[in-house]
Amino acid sequence: MAILSKIRQKTLVLILVIAMALFAFVLSGLFDGSASFSNKGQNVGTINGKDISREEFLQKVEIAQQQLGGSATNTQVMNRVWEQEVRQAVLETQFDALGITVEKDQIRDLLKTALATNPQFSNEAGIFDENKLNEYIANLKENSPEGYAGWINYEQSLATNALQQNYYNLVKAGLTGTLAEGELEHKLDGNKVDIKYVQVPYSSIADSLVKVSKSEISSYVSNNKKAFEVEESRDIRFVEFKEVASVADESAIINELSTYLNGQLVDETGRKDTIVAFSKVKDNQDYINSKSDIKFNDRFVFKSSLPSKVADSLMNLEVGETYGPYKEAGYFKISKLIAEKQIPDSAKVRHILIPFIGSQSAGTDVTLTEDQAKVKADSILAVVKSNRSKFPELVTEFSADQGSVANGGRYDWHAYNTMVPEFNDFEFNGKTGDLGVVKTVFGFHVIEIEGLTSKKRAVQIGTIARKIEPSETTTAKIFRDASKFEIDGAKGDFEALAKENNYTVRPVNGMKALDESIPGIGNQRPIVRWAFEDEASVGDVKRFSLSTGGYVVAQLVAKHKAGLMSAEDASATVLPILRKEKKAELIKNRVSVSTLEDLATAENTSVKTASAITMKSPTIQGAGREPLVVGTAFGLGEGETSGLIEGVNGVYMVQVTKVTPAVKLDNYQAAANRLEQQKAATVNSKLYNALKEAAEIEDNRAASQVQ
Repeated sequence: MAILSKIRQKTLVLILVIAMALFAFVLSGLFDGSASFSNKGQNVGTINGKDISREEFLQKVEIAQQQLGGSATNTQVMNRVWEQEVRQAVLETQFDALGITVEKDQIRDLLKTALATNPQFSNEAGIFDENKLNEYIANLKENSPEGYAGWINYEQSLATNALQQNYYNLVKAGLTGTLAEGELEHKLDGNKVDIKYVQVPYSSIADSLVKVSKSEISSYVSNNKKAFEVEESRDIRFVEFKEVASVADESAIINELSTYLNGQLVDETGRKDTIVAFSKVKDNQDYINSKSDIKFNDRFVFKSSLPSKVADSLMNLEVGETYGPYKEAGYFKISKLIAEKQIPDSAKVRHILIPFIGSQSAGTDVTLTEDQAKVKADSILAVVKSNRSKFPELVTEFSADQGSVANGGRYDWHAYNTMVPEFNDFEFNGKTGDLGVVKTVFGFHVIEIEGLTSKKRAVQIGTIARKIEPSETTTAKIFRDASKFEIDGAKGDFEALAKENNYTVRPVNGMKALDESIPGIGNQRPIVRWAFEDEASVGDVKRFSLSTGGYVVAQLVAKHKAGLMSAEDASATVLPILRKEKKAELIKNRVSVSTLEDLATAENTSVKTASAITMKSPTIQGAGREPLVVGTAFGLGEGETSGLIEGVNGVYMVQVTKVTPAVKLDNYQAAANRLEQQKAATVNSKLYNALKEAAEIEDNRAASQVQ
């Protein structure tokens, strides 16, 4: 009580201390940049001047995650929402500039079109009833704020789609095909030339004879900046420590399974205890379920369904005999042949499905209780028994299995264990011509067996399976090894230390701030975030736990700023280009000829021919796609010879042997129309990407730490 009294006396002092601490915290945030009172600090990005707020963005991400469930990772959902935001903002810029809007009356028209076939908003005649729609919206607004918000989003999406379609149609309307364009298109496709040519391939000069310097690569990059602009990136390398069972762990699992075979348990002190051996057990299900990591399956199977490596061994057992331990699919197992019988391997049946409320896949139109569905199925069975010819019409009238209705309710020849257990047991334990009612998770089935193949041996196998996984001792050692490597790697040479311990080092280069997956270890977003933290320095080493088990020890190798690609990184792209240019100069400098024959002789090659070449498809038979060479040929007259031409695959000289002009048409409107259609199709595929490329987009997702 004395302590409480003193606290009460010092209340004012405590308030002042706490206030000063909070004030100091805010001040420190201002100075180190961790706190922000500006809008920019709360924005995920800015697109054409429109801010995307962090709060609204994350709300949309949460909604998208709920809709997608587990079909996408958190980062994938965020990226999808970001792309939606970018698209909306980019297009809204165009809508605003043109003054395109969707008014309330238009929204109503859009809703009528979208909901025209929805029975919820139709009257007794099946016609859309706007009063029902108004009533529905009013009810949402009054009783379900979340539902009403969802409805508003739906209306907005309809409006956005309509605006986009209107905008695209406006652009398409401006892309006509003129008669002049139609005539040009006709000529590009119809004008043809035949040529003779000599090709001196670049491959005739060895790469080793052509030297390209680092400065030349840098100059090429500088002169072609747009092609070599890169985002900020990181290079890392890592060693993975997998949590896998050791040899000792596997031996322990095998020894444990062996005790069930011989019926003897040995504890840590060496004391022996007797248990019922697996081969002597009568209640196989309880015995297996109490000792196995995989529950007992009472289904009979054919040899083809058994694991191929042990199928012969299991099929050769007598009832009551055991086999194992053996390794299969990540488990050690011992198996026992519990029973055997002769079963047809295929059956042909037809059925009528009567579902009930709560049965699997039952639609909202199902109104029968389980008892009512059973009565209905029994009555249908009685009709079928008296007159089997009525089966097809009863299928059409009553069956809820849409997968078989079109085929008269029939499932043609299918293998054993194809259907759900109760259905399977009825058809394969019966005989041709049997009729009956069977209940499954889908409802009640009126079944007729139409055919069975000849019987063959099937077996019931009981298996005690133990998953092969590391023991606590092994996982502890793996953790110690990873932790030791993390500490030692931070002090010394990461690569040398890994080699010394026989660890495999895997590099990952060019990792982007919003990347998620790392080759070899999958989704490891924490590693990417760490590599891009301001506090992370080149050479830093850190250990990460993997969601799948085990650890990764990663080292930050390099930080690459956004900008132009370095000469080293661009080398793979630029080196072949510069080599080709230098080879072209070497070839042109070493020959001085004016005829094809002289060039062929000088380069120890031959004169080739190509016919019916067009500008529309600038490909030369025997040489490949060569636009510049073909263009040069079309600039020559019949009988004229070109100079040396630097092509894609070599240096060329061509001679035109024949010019065939396109057939003149009285009217080029058809060609113009085709061209207009091509332009319209291009709008759908390229318009948005062009607008996006031209937009001013500031992506702060990584800086905002929403990823």
